[in-house]
Amino acid sequence: MTHSRRNFLGNTSLGIFGFFSISPQFDFHKNNSLAFSQDSPRIHSLYPTTDYESVRAVVGAAHTQLDKVKELVNERPELAKATWNWGFGDVESALGAASHMGRKDIADLLIEKGARPDIYTFAMLGKINTVKSMIEDMPGIQKIRGPHGLTLMHHAKIRLMRENVEGAEKKQQEGLVEYLTSIGDADIKAKSLEMTEADKMVYVGKYPFGEGDDDFFEVTLNSRKNLSIARGDAFGRALFKVDNHTFAPGGASSVRIQFEVKDGLAQSVTIHEPLPIIKVDRMG
Repeated sequence: MTHSRRNFLGNTSLGIFGFFSISPQFDFHKNNSLAFSQDSPRIHSLYPTTDYESVRAVVGAAHTQLDKVKELVNERPELAKATWNWGFGDVESALGAASHMGRKDIADLLIEKGARPDIYTFAMLGKINTVKSMIEDMPGIQKIRGPHGLTLMHHAKIRLMRENVEGAEKKQQEGLVEYLTSIGDADIKAKSLEMTEADKMVYVGKYPFGEGDDDFFEVTLNSRKNLSIARGDAFGRALFKVDNHTFAPGGASSVRIQFEVKDGLAQSVTIHEPLPIIKVDRMG
């Protein structure tokens, strides 16, 4: 594919700069690394913001790796409050990651170091009185989805799926699930139009837009055999079909990812947020 075939929509209000400004995989520090020594001529251009690799590391580790989180936040307690944009505005904190995975041990550590719990964390921890009072004081909050589009009910149920949840804790968690079930709208998941595996294969492939190692989008089938889009080898976003050849990424219901299909195969993909940001031809 030549540069002439790459169609960047630079004439929109955001253009390619708008796209990169929201892409977590774009490395602002690639050629401007951290340097705190007198012998070094410069520090990264966004300092004193925390370097992106540390932020991504702690949020990623907070899903499953207690020892790694301990190592990171013991050295730099401020990382307990770290948040990361996984793509298309799907923003997640380290505590949010622990919460939707049911990892009370990691959540407790992060809170001890200064992380700020929200309704999703309280749901994972079985804090029924806190969750109930928040919903009663702000009706409708239970319908708001958390990171990756996961519901409040998901956060309540996920704790029950962990090992060694028993006794008073189990009873309390089950009570919260029962309460959320009774209000009826705490588990409204993102909808996706039905597709066969053959339908999904129409879109699978690489869509390059530059010469860098990660300058491409790749559409694949994830472990659940659902469509996913990622930049390079980064973590992908699930795609929910909302219209003909049109999808919304998980955790970003207003974004539209639209494919142009010809002869049963996607030829290009355009990302709208909500204006078109970038259009990329498929490789091959």
